[in-house]
Amino acid sequence: MKSASRQSYTMVARAEGMAATRERIVRAGLKLGLEQAYEDITLAAIAQGAGVSHQTVLNHFESKEGVAAAAAEALARETGAARDKATPGDITGAVVVLVGEYERIGDANARWAMAAERLGSLAPLLEEARAGHQAWLERIFSDSLPKTPAARRRAIHALHAATDVYTWKLLRRDLRLPRAEAERIMIDLVNGILGGGSPRQHHRRAPGRRR
Repeated sequence: MKSASRQSYTMVARAEGMAATRERIVRAGLKLGLEQAYEDITLAAIAQGAGVSHQTVLNHFESKEGVAAAAAEALARETGAARDKATPGDITGAVVVLVGEYERIGDANARWAMAAERLGSLAPLLEEARAGHQAWLERIFSDSLPKTPAARRRAIHALHAATDVYTWKLLRRDLRLPRAEAERIMIDLVNGILGGGSPRQHHRRAPGRRR
C-alpha cells in the first residue's frame, strides 16, 4: 500500500514538474515575442529564458512554431480577461479597453501580424486572433448591429477595421497622435459605423485614467 501511494505521489510530482517547465517555456517565448521580431527569436534564446535545455524545449513543443502557438494562447487568455471588463453597448469603454491593450502589447501584435503574413506557419495564429476579435466585437456591439446577416457581417468587418491594432499603430506610431486623440478618433469611427449620432456625445473620460 505504501509503495503504491509513493508511486502515485511521484507521478503527480513529475506531472506538476513538467507542467511548471512547460509554463516557464511559454512565458519565456511570450516575453521574447513582446520584445523582438519573430524571425529574430531562437530556440536557444527561449531555452535560456526558461532555464532549460534546447532539447527540453523541443520535447515539450517540437519547434519554435509550437512555442509561438502556446504563447499566443496564453496571451489570448490574458487579453480576453482584460476585454471582459468592457460593458456591452459602451462604445467609449470598449475603445478604452482596446487602446489600453494596444498600448501594452500593440507593437508586438503588429510585428507578429506582419510576420504571420510573411511566414505561412504563423498564418493560423493570425486567423484565430482575427476571428476572436470579431467575435468580441459582435458580442460587445450586438444590440447596435444590423439584423440582416449580410449587413451585420459588413458592419463587423467595418468595426474590425476601425478597432484593429493596425489602426492604433497608424494613429499612435505613424501619425504620433496622443493616446486621448487616438481614442477619440476610434470612437468616432465606431459611432459612424453603428449610426450612433454625434460621436462627441458618446465620449467620456475614464475616471482616474492618465492620458
